[in-house]
Amino acid sequence: MAGDDKNGGPNHLKAWREFRDLTQADLADAVNTNSNMIGYLESGERSLSLKWLRRLAPALDTNVGMLAQYDPRDLDRDLIEIWATVSNRDKAKIVEIAKLLAERDGTTG
Repeated sequence: MAGDDKNGGPNHLKAWREFRDLTQADLADAVNTNSNMIGYLESGERSLSLKWLRRLAPALDTNVGMLAQYDPRDLDRDLIEIWATVSNRDKAKIVEIAKLLAERDGTTG
């Protein structure tokens, strides 16, 4: 993450780009901008606004919330890949299954 608080503070854009094995140029091409802009967004030189998050998230096979909130290196890669590829209907099923497993294991309150 960028270390300072300019333009909204630190973000996880670079981590997601690297997680998806993309160069700045690759990501720039995917969202119709240039690699300099991607560098500015990653460093915090330019604000990673909701508009940018909405453009970048699909190119990184994630969603706005995940891109804004989480460093992918801190998450289970298998779960990220599954979540990125299943339908919304199946996501609801996965959540229900996870809740049942947690209750069975006594890990929920």
